Amino acid sequence: MAAPTIQTTHVGSLPRSPELRELLTGGERTETAFEAAVAESIRTVVRRQAAVGLDIVNDGEQSRIAYSVDVTNRLSGFSDGTVEREWPSDLDEFPEYARELLGDSETIGGPVAVGPIEYADPDALGRELARFEEAIAAEGVSFSGRFHTAPSPGAVVRFTETDHHDSVESYLFDLAEALATEYELIAETGARLQIDAPDLLAGRTLTYKDDSTRQFRERVETHVAALNRALAGVPAERVRLHACWGNYPGPHHHDVALADVIGPLYEADVSGLVIEGANPRHEHEYRTFREHPLPEGWQLVPGVIDVKTNVVEHPELVAERIERFAEVVGDPERIVAGADCGFETVVEGANAVDPEIAWEKLGSLVEGAELAERRLA
Repeated sequence: MAAPTIQTTHVGSLPRSPELRELLTGGERTETAFEAAVAESIRTVVRRQAAVGLDIVNDGEQSRIAYSVDVTNRLSGFSDGTVEREWPSDLDEFPEYARELLGDSETIGGPVAVGPIEYADPDALGRELARFEEAIAAEGVSFSGRFHTAPSPGAVVRFTETDHHDSVESYLFDLAEALATEYELIAETGARLQIDAPDLLAGRTLTYKDDSTRQFRERVETHVAALNRALAGVPAERVRLHACWGNYPGPHHHDVALADVIGPLYEADVSGLVIEGANPRHEHEYRTFREHPLPEGWQLVPGVIDVKTNVVEHPELVAERIERFAEVVGDPERIVAGADCGFETVVEGANAVDPEIAWEKLGSLVEGAELAERRLA
């Protein structure tokens, strides 16, 4: 019997160069200097993804200061303002550690909706997409697949504010209408669209701390409905959904269980689910996919390396994790091995893993997938 193919991928954000990080966080720059730094940084991550042997890759989100709010630069109706920031509920019980990790709970600068929201700058997205293709050509490498990330409407709600809408729900669906253009433009390139939706899991501890499990499930249903409205023009087979409990190194003991919200997640108009599987708080939840089988035609992209620790997982452990998911799903070909979350989702924040160690972890991911392929034959 031929060995199954276990492809490898990651969640999106990869370490940026120190020079690019400085330009993104306020260093003096010209447009020419910024474009040159971004192009070089993307070439680096393309080259390194090829070197470790990843199959389904992206540009590492090199040009973005944060995965969740970069898109607001392409939407009308936003202005600079202040956004309320609170600690996740699991850190409320550990204030000294929370302060050390995230700083004081306070308002910070961020996008605020002050008028009607519309998609206003498709050319900016076009430049972002073109940089990756240019880097692929310049490096002379090829991959079996590529993806490009965009935040869910609920993710944007989480990290912005509105002074224009009467309710959070109206803001959510207004964003969905505007983000539809972004999603369609990405899918038209042939790249797999990855929707980053921490609101569907981490929202319980980050934003909706006082919700009961039932209330949060109902909220997830609403957020998935908004996402589906935004995805109306994109074929489901072109989309994978990334949901996570947050990549900050906290206790996570107030996280919602996957089984409590898996039903609404399965209602998303997508064909793949990217979910944490290495997080020690949730590693046992692979069993959820036995009790709640993956929808027909879907792929599962479990995280088999953690992005909150500098320990490099042994390839044997990575292979064991892949095998668990393959067993509960029932078909190894429906598994794509990935990471729990991004390694540098924001330029300034709680990015826990040293950049060079991140690449070492990705190498172990690939080795573990090769082991799993042989064992599952």
